[in-house]
Amino acid sequence: MARTRIVHRGLALALAVCTLSPIVVGLSAPAATGAVRAHRVISGLNGPAGFTVSPSGKIWFLERGTGRVKILNPKTGGVHRFFHIPGVDGSGERGALGIALNRDWPNRKLVYVYVTRRASSTAPLENQLVRIRDRNGRGTALRVLMRSRVGSATNHNGGRILNGPDGKLYVVIGENADPANSQDLSNNLRGKILRVKAAGNRADGLAANNNPFGNRVWAYGIRNSFGFTFDPRSGRLWETDNGPECNDELNVIVRGGNFGWGPDETCGGAAPDDTNNSGPAPRLPVFFFPSTIGITGAAFCESCGLGTANERKLFFGDVNDGLLRSVSLNVARDDVAGSPATVLSAPGGAIYSMEVAPSGRIYFSDSSAIYRLART
Repeated sequence: MARTRIVHRGLALALAVCTLSPIVVGLSAPAATGAVRAHRVISGLNGPAGFTVSPSGKIWFLERGTGRVKILNPKTGGVHRFFHIPGVDGSGERGALGIALNRDWPNRKLVYVYVTRRASSTAPLENQLVRIRDRNGRGTALRVLMRSRVGSATNHNGGRILNGPDGKLYVVIGENADPANSQDLSNNLRGKILRVKAAGNRADGLAANNNPFGNRVWAYGIRNSFGFTFDPRSGRLWETDNGPECNDELNVIVRGGNFGWGPDETCGGAAPDDTNNSGPAPRLPVFFFPSTIGITGAAFCESCGLGTANERKLFFGDVNDGLLRSVSLNVARDDVAGSPATVLSAPGGAIYSMEVAPSGRIYFSDSSAIYRLART
């Protein structure tokens, strides 16, 4: 594996909730390179940490701190509120963090959201996977599919959800600032990547068949992840994970894999072994940044419209410097080939989330806007 050394001050995805400004659609921002630019699709948003794109090209996005789910029609510039998830806690890195549409959309008009909330004023605070039904463009019938208790720390809630090529829904939950959670396989979902059913029936949110531990857990030893994506060529799941003051990682996730974060972690050793050393048979990343960058997002370019030079590369971002990077893969597509290269500097100074639309186009968000990558 390529374990090249190439920065984190604690992932600043305490996504500073910005003051709302008028929504602006369709402006362009200059790129740092001559090949790719960031086309601003919409601005004036309130913390769009999670978003997704429907087969028709509409952009579904979340307001992290409020729990509002909204839909943008890029063709008209129109935005309307689909649903307001009640009881959301947006403090620190909590809030509405991940969204996915049912894989059979629009035949099954179901929306899945990963969110930190209280079901009532007296209920415990939880990270939840919820499902909302779309009826004529409006959300209804909120149902909680999965619950994970939240500790006193407001950070490390993870939060991306994604449809897998196997028809299952994948969810990542951070370890909530307690490394021991990442190695606890009892009934603890924190510090894990989960694989659950999402067929649009009563089984939604339950453990998928053939999971390695007989529960929802697919992989563990995760610290605080805000990005994963499936390679459209190999089907492998690639993940970006934040280290403490060292060792931001690119990982290839495998069934039942232990990615080593846990109570034995430290910084200053023979990186990345010092932060991937807890539990049985810990796996090392395929690439790491010894000084953290606040790594976020992950998206593969497969007919993404960025030219031959960018085809089949993995793109990812960061919140510290707002740089979009790309890296090539080896022939087997199970490791990187060389070091990442900077593609552009994000106009908003940070990248929070990345998505690949059904069209293949790559999008990313910052604290107040969503962009599409395009050729210059």
